[in-house]
Amino acid sequence: MVSEGAEERGTRPRAELALKSLAGDLDPRERLRRILEQVLVFTEATLAAVYTPDDEGDALSLVDSAGVPGTLYGLRDGYPAAGTTAVAEVCRSGQPRWLDFAALAEDADVRRAPAKDFSVGVLPLRERGCLVAVTDGANGFAAGDRQCLDLLTEAITFATGPVGPGGAFTMAMDTGQVEADNELLELFGIDAGDFDGRVETLLAQTVPEDLPALMSVVEADHMFVGGDRELEFRILQPSGEPKWLRLHGRLLPAGENRQARLVGTVVDASTLRSGVTEVARIQRLAAALATAGTVRDVSQAMVTALRKPLHADRIALAELEADRLVVTVLDPPQPESWPEVWRSEWRSEWPDAPVRTMPTLSAALREGRTAIWPAGTALEPALADVGPGGLAVLPLPAGGRMAGACLIGWDAPHDFAPDERALLTAAAGLAGQALLRAHAFDAEHELVDMLQRTLLPRRLPQLPGAVAVARYLPTTAGLEVGGDWYDVIPLPDNHVALVIGDVQGHNVGAATLMGQMRTALRAYAVEGHPPDVVVAHANRLLMDMETDLFATCCYVDLDMEEGSAWCVRAGHIPPVLRYPDGTTEIAESEGGPPLGVITQADYPMSPLRLAPGTLLALTTDGLVESADIDVEDGLDHLAAELSAADPAHLGLVADTLLGAANRDDDVALLLTRYDGMALRPRRENWTVWRVPQAVGQARRYTRRVLRAWGIEAEADSVLLVVSELVTNALVHTDGRVRLDLTLFNNRLRVSVTDASPRTPAKPTDIGWEATGGRGLLLVEAMSTTWGTVPVSGGKQVWAEIPLEEEALAE
Repeated sequence: MVSEGAEERGTRPRAELALKSLAGDLDPRERLRRILEQVLVFTEATLAAVYTPDDEGDALSLVDSAGVPGTLYGLRDGYPAAGTTAVAEVCRSGQPRWLDFAALAEDADVRRAPAKDFSVGVLPLRERGCLVAVTDGANGFAAGDRQCLDLLTEAITFATGPVGPGGAFTMAMDTGQVEADNELLELFGIDAGDFDGRVETLLAQTVPEDLPALMSVVEADHMFVGGDRELEFRILQPSGEPKWLRLHGRLLPAGENRQARLVGTVVDASTLRSGVTEVARIQRLAAALATAGTVRDVSQAMVTALRKPLHADRIALAELEADRLVVTVLDPPQPESWPEVWRSEWRSEWPDAPVRTMPTLSAALREGRTAIWPAGTALEPALADVGPGGLAVLPLPAGGRMAGACLIGWDAPHDFAPDERALLTAAAGLAGQALLRAHAFDAEHELVDMLQRTLLPRRLPQLPGAVAVARYLPTTAGLEVGGDWYDVIPLPDNHVALVIGDVQGHNVGAATLMGQMRTALRAYAVEGHPPDVVVAHANRLLMDMETDLFATCCYVDLDMEEGSAWCVRAGHIPPVLRYPDGTTEIAESEGGPPLGVITQADYPMSPLRLAPGTLLALTTDGLVESADIDVEDGLDHLAAELSAADPAHLGLVADTLLGAANRDDDVALLLTRYDGMALRPRRENWTVWRVPQAVGQARRYTRRVLRAWGIEAEADSVLLVVSELVTNALVHTDGRVRLDLTLFNNRLRVSVTDASPRTPAKPTDIGWEATGGRGLLLVEAMSTTWGTVPVSGGKQVWAEIPLEEEALAE
């Protein structure tokens, strides 16, 4: 049960007294530990934990905790700093959040959380960290407990201290009185016994040129409640040499018995910079841009060189194409981090917009000079919301024109130092030239990629009882085309062939051979051959081409009605199956040699069984093998990724699998989810013997089947079609003849298979005296469509007849 109010018990004064007792020379870690224990004593918290940024600033790590283990409430040891969790949002916004169990569900591991309700308070520290306090019960922390947590949070800031050499301070905004620790006074070169507590004493050490910017931080009129200000300034050391310091401050509002205060830290900026000068940054950027091959590489190099050193909140880099800006990189990439007008212009991955919609940006591009606007500048919304605390626009010149622009924005008011302006101007010139080179490379790469993709299916067919998606990822090494391919081939009787393959090499010859092999496999499959014969035919064809290249292939014939499949491998990696319960299996099956190696090669068929909901993954070795990973480990990793994936969203699964792909080789990926057919066809067949009564027997058999299926209205039309197709097969062919009847989706399909590959020809002109030749004309008149397909050296002639709704209901 949450307390009725900490003030009623006199908790806050006791907490203040307890904190004063910790003012001795304690180790910072020990002091932090004791303050966390005070959180448990003076509030209803059962757990108190502190998170601070790591050295790179990319993650928020658990520093220390007190109370019950955090795992009992699902708290983690770390959170991404750019994530959407409450810990990350509080550290970024500087505003506390009070959450119940339901609101915390996305942040905590709910499966490990206790069954009872609990509430959480997340309070920001001055230096981008936060205090997390947990209490049992759904009512949360009382008002008095929250005040105590505010007080203890301030003490934690002094306990954790700033990152790097530095110290912390608190300044009363009405009197200018400053409470500073010994570390801060040491930075200013002031002895603790000589400090009079006046802010003017500290300001007197500042280099005159930097004093106006520093005054804008320590004066109340320039600060806003709850907002952060960060500023680098110089002070004069006793030797006369300047030293760079960095101030990070936050204005806390006035409250009951408390005046408005500026709290923060001052650190040695030269230590944080690790000796890296602006010249060194430019040298590093130039080296990165020299090896940047694509427009995306150039953009990422700019983000790496500028965002962290400038403490920017967002960077966008865009190419200028005619009168439109096409964004190549947004950092951060989440749409919600950018202005609403940008999101309205979103095109697939990145936005693009006419330059004329942003007059200020258009003027900056015309002038060709770096433009900087401080906080509060009146700009159009498309730009103002990029950097409400300050905006820099860098036109990127190249070859006498503008290649693009780079936008850098800050949320909190940012003061632009002279060295920052020099860095921005120099970076813009380097990036413009690199962007021009990369654009030419991208154009060549796009041409190669287009050639590659024209040899692959433009789209996959819709399958009865299954969904298939495919991805092709070309290598980023050079401008060579590869030989990876995939295909999905619909076959008669609700079968489908799934094919994945890889031709040796990365050149035009490999790509050409890939197109030939894909076409050959498709042709052999459509002819109606079984899977082993299809692959064997493709092997003999490749041997006859007398090429030095070989190919690997995996061919799967899937029966959509039964959920069974036959798999044939020609030197290719096996399929990976993910079953509905999440378990996975690498379908180890006997395989044959690669295509084009041995003329008389055997390609055994291995059975596969697919229950509804099973995911079948076919891929090339670029996804599972690299210089660092062998193929067995790669397949195990692929199986683990599939096990954790959601098969309901195949596109997302495919994109996730390709996210960690080896970019030194092409990758083809084909995913098929077998769902099973909700409505299965009804089938019957009859072997037609070559006897004088054969056509009559076929008609009588058909009449019995139609009666069993409840088809009456169309019976005469069906019998006429059967008579003509069977007669045509008996008269014009030799060998076996088979009649197949299939009822599916209110349509009856009549098929007659014979041993002759010759396609029947419909007569174009029949005289009145002719006694034959009208059979196919009658079939065409009685059916909605008819045709012929090759089947294992012979052919199948078929016709479809629509049925009335009553027949389907039966």
